[in-house]
Amino acid sequence: MDYKETYKQWLACHDASIKEELAAVANENEIEDRFYRSLEFGTGGLRGVIGAGTNRINIYTIRKATQGFSDYITACGEDAKKRGIAIAYDNRRMSVELAQNTAGVLAANGIKAYLFESLRPTPELSFAVRELGCFGGVVITASHNPPEYNGYKLYDENGCQLVPRYTDKVIKYIDAVENELTIQCLTREEAGGLIAIVGREIDEKYYEKVKRISINNVVKDNFKIVFSPQHGTANIPVRRVLADLGYRVVPVLEQCNPDTEFSNTKNPNPESDEAYELPLQKAREADADLVIVTDPDCDRLGVAVKHNGEFIKMTGNQTGAVLLQYILEQKKRRGELGKNAVMFNTIVTSNLGDKIAAYYGVTNEKTLTGFKFIGDKIHMHEEKGDLEFVFGYEESYGYLIGDFVRDKDAVQSCLMIAETACFYHQAGKTLYDVLLEIYEKYGYFKDHLTSKTFQGKDGLAQIKQIMQDLRNHPKTEVDGVTITEVQDYLDMPDFPNSDVLRYVLADDSWIAIRPSGTEPKCKYYYSVAGTSPQETQSKLQKMRAAFENW
Repeated sequence: MDYKETYKQWLACHDASIKEELAAVANENEIEDRFYRSLEFGTGGLRGVIGAGTNRINIYTIRKATQGFSDYITACGEDAKKRGIAIAYDNRRMSVELAQNTAGVLAANGIKAYLFESLRPTPELSFAVRELGCFGGVVITASHNPPEYNGYKLYDENGCQLVPRYTDKVIKYIDAVENELTIQCLTREEAGGLIAIVGREIDEKYYEKVKRISINNVVKDNFKIVFSPQHGTANIPVRRVLADLGYRVVPVLEQCNPDTEFSNTKNPNPESDEAYELPLQKAREADADLVIVTDPDCDRLGVAVKHNGEFIKMTGNQTGAVLLQYILEQKKRRGELGKNAVMFNTIVTSNLGDKIAAYYGVTNEKTLTGFKFIGDKIHMHEEKGDLEFVFGYEESYGYLIGDFVRDKDAVQSCLMIAETACFYHQAGKTLYDVLLEIYEKYGYFKDHLTSKTFQGKDGLAQIKQIMQDLRNHPKTEVDGVTITEVQDYLDMPDFPNSDVLRYVLADDSWIAIRPSGTEPKCKYYYSVAGTSPQETQSKLQKMRAAFENW
């Protein structure tokens, strides 16, 4: 069926709101974009713009995904259906409705659904799956994307986002669903006991687990933290955990309410400077020492630290390095760093963390982009009983300290960065002082991410062409520095096949290029090694010119 036939089928559906929205679309290119394909699973599951169409997020595309997931669960047996699926959602447009439809389709298939009573952070869903003994989980979120987006992420029984060996199977079931407009979906009343509402009992267990990751009882009285949840799910859990442990927190009240439109922030993404504008204003007014910002579903954390009277925003790689240094240093001091300790990070994360881990005798294992691969690694080593997890992180502002969650966890990260900052504050240091000490000890690294957007059907073709050209015409050097290795993850031992190219240079720098798994973007990751900030900046400019002008 081509896109025009699918469009006509949707126009004829019984849903008046869908028919009205589509009737108002007069642009043929937009009609094609809405229907030329079905949304595909990427590194973060389904994610897209909300609207009518197979290439949009709406109750029908979510029902189709859930029906496919239900068929997969049913194929796994009656025990899987009885154990059920936990469902959480964030503050975005339609999140409540999409979560309810997810529960309704599961129930229509005889599968138990545990639906959170109100919005919850993504990491708490991971915890709930494990705590309730569920067969899996679903989170309705588009993470840090703009307000017009929403999404759908699937989790396995270990509380980890589905990795390819599972998604490949689930996708086959989803693709086999012929008509998303006719899928049965029960109301809560119709479902009866098949839909259970969960809330405070799981919250309290999660909060207690988070508080136990604390390493030192630091002095907090003379240290002030400004915190913003960016209108998302972090407001209650982060403020609760930090308050319970005595931290002085000044909330950015204008950004604490769960607003679908993110009215008081220009961008809810901690990777964006715009996310810090109001928090930094509040920090200056309150004479605060630290600014913490989380994304809407509370799995990413951003940090700005006051240093010599000015606030400096730290990158994900920098925050990860400081957290890793603190955790390993303190565990070693306390005799709690085992010989079999392991740290995980991704192939697009700076080598700085690798060097810190090596100094402390900690094994470092790399994964593909996406925290699900870190969660899966934790489980694999837990099954083997060979290595003990101490930390996991990725350059995109995601960190995990305690493995009772198997996804990046900004509630944990907020607590640990607050403790780390207070610990060094007692010694007269800021987090930026610690970062400079790390650079002096292990070498200077400059990290940069460029994301180039290519919209629509033609955009996907452009991205594919970029990757094809890079493979067909490989570079051998950058400004006289030899490329010693080209790693093509379409065929890399010990890694699932993935459309990623990584160029390793003779000077310990590297460049990685990949299409985004959740957005119409081609991403260029740079990690530049050098002996000074000036040298790394100069190298970065030359590397960007060599690859982005390709």
